[in-house]
Amino acid sequence: MKKIFTILMAVLMVSTVQNVAAQSILLGLHRDTTKVTRKPGALIQVNRVDREIDKNVFAYQGEWMCGVTASYGTLSTDNSEIALVVDNLGLGGSIVSVKPYLGYFYRNNLAVGVRFGYTHTAGHFDNAHIDLGNFINGIEFSTDGIGLDYLSNAYSFALFHRAYVPLDRRGRFGVFGELELEGQYGRSNFGFMYNNEWNNSISDTYKVRFNFNPGVAAYIFPNVCATVSFGLGGLQYNHIKQFDAQMNPTGGTRNYSKLAFRLNIAEINIGVTVHLWSKKNEQKLRLQ
Repeated sequence: MKKIFTILMAVLMVSTVQNVAAQSILLGLHRDTTKVTRKPGALIQVNRVDREIDKNVFAYQGEWMCGVTASYGTLSTDNSEIALVVDNLGLGGSIVSVKPYLGYFYRNNLAVGVRFGYTHTAGHFDNAHIDLGNFINGIEFSTDGIGLDYLSNAYSFALFHRAYVPLDRRGRFGVFGELELEGQYGRSNFGFMYNNEWNNSISDTYKVRFNFNPGVAAYIFPNVCATVSFGLGGLQYNHIKQFDAQMNPTGGTRNYSKLAFRLNIAEINIGVTVHLWSKKNEQKLRLQ
């Protein structure tokens, strides 16, 4: 009996020592993975700090957005410096653009969509009395009897891809970059006075454009966002056909293409976007 008790105690001690040794080894391995050691002449490994900027969400996957952008501009010489040397100048113009659109977020902050557009442009030049006496003596003339009128209506359809970058953790403010492939058709009427008779020239214009439109966005309500976008240009191809006042082809055609990146004042658009989301995504937004 004494021998049996001695054997059991020995087995218990061996098993206890093995368990302690195993735990010591595991603890040592765990410490080795978190410990930073440095040998002479070796580089110190510095872990990158993850600020989790890519986790900020401006719009969630599965959301739909719909909205409209608009722009308006006028051209007038009432308060222009040219009025110092030009009297009775009848020059003016305006351009109005309205573009509704619909988009879908296939991933967080990334959306694809379609956009429709309508642009109306009008301008006129009636007369002018030019006097350069203060600069060059004896030069004075008038353009009475000369009249120019321009009227254009254009319709467009575009596909776009938009990527948002939130500027805060709550996703209330952000910037975006947009790539747009647009097709446009427009008809313009150019009227002019010739031999005391009013004449008209009509042109049909077909355009294909690949544009880059950056912008800024901010939520003014939980699901309503205000946007301002800027057209910076891109690649453009134009085909123009000319007709007379009776819509008879005059044989005049023109094809041209260009690549230009610059700020276009007529492409500064102010808009409102409505984001449509599910209750699940709304709950996520509340938890941020």
